[in-house]
Amino acid sequence: MTASHRIISGPATAALAGAAWLCLGAGTALAASPQEERWDMLRDMYFSGRTVEDAGPLLSLEAPKRANDAAVVPVRIVTAPGAGIQVTAVHLIVDGNPVPLAATFRFAQGDSPQTIDTRLRVDAYTNITAVAETGDGRLLRTVQFVKASGGCSAPALKNAQLTVARMGKMKLNLPDSIAAGKPMTAQLLISHPNYTGMQYDQLNHYIIPAHYVKRIAIRYNGAPVLDVQSDISLSEDPSIHFSLVPDEQGTLEVIAEDSNGRIFNESWPIRANSGS
Repeated sequence: MTASHRIISGPATAALAGAAWLCLGAGTALAASPQEERWDMLRDMYFSGRTVEDAGPLLSLEAPKRANDAAVVPVRIVTAPGAGIQVTAVHLIVDGNPVPLAATFRFAQGDSPQTIDTRLRVDAYTNITAVAETGDGRLLRTVQFVKASGGCSAPALKNAQLTVARMGKMKLNLPDSIAAGKPMTAQLLISHPNYTGMQYDQLNHYIIPAHYVKRIAIRYNGAPVLDVQSDISLSEDPSIHFSLVPDEQGTLEVIAEDSNGRIFNESWPIRANSGS
C-alpha cells in the first residue's frame, strides 16, 4: 500500500486522540490537541523532512464549518501567487479520513491565480488542510475545521445498474459569456461511484470494494491545464471547477483513469468572443 493510499486506523488513531503532554518546566504542562498531533503524523507521512510554512495570502481554503451532507462537502481552493512566486501544485488533505490525501492538483500555469472547487467525503469532525507547493520548493499550509461525520461510509446515491450504465460519462459546464484571452472558470463532472471500500450494498449486505477515479488530465489545444491525482475522499460523481484562459477557438480534452484501470475520455470545442 502506497503512502498516498495508506488507511490510518486502529491503535494509531487512538493514540492520536489522546493528549500528549509537553513539559514546560516548573511542573507546568500544556496539552497538544489531537488535531495538532494528527497533522504532525500527516506531515511526516506526506512531506517527510520538509518544512511546512503558514501560507498567508498565497493560498486560501473555504469549506463550511458544519456540512449539510458529510458525503458531499464543498471546498474551494484559491491560489494567489506573488511576484516571482509560482504555485505549481496543491495537496488537499482531509486530516481525519481513513485515506487523508484526497487529491493533488498540479497546475500548468503556476504563476497565474487558480481557483479549484470540488466536493469531499468527510468521515469525522476534522481539519481540512491545503498545502501548496511553490516553484522554488516551499510548502505553504492553510486549514479549515469542518464538522461532519460518516461521509466515507454513506451509501451511494445511485443504484448499481444506473452507476454501471453511466460510469465514465462526462459533462463540461461553461460560462454564458467567454472572452478570448481572459480567465474563465469551467466545471467538469465525471459520473463515477467513487466507492470508498467502507460502504455496504443495501440489498446484499456486503462491503463494496473501493473503486474510484484516481487520475484526471485536462488539456486545452493539446497543452496541459490541470492534472489531478485523487483517492476515495472525493465524493461520488467527482466535480471539479478549474481555471482556463481560452483562445478564440479551441478544444478541451479530458482523460480520466479509475482504480480498476478503466480509461474514460471526452472532448469539447470551446469558442470565445474576440472582444474586438
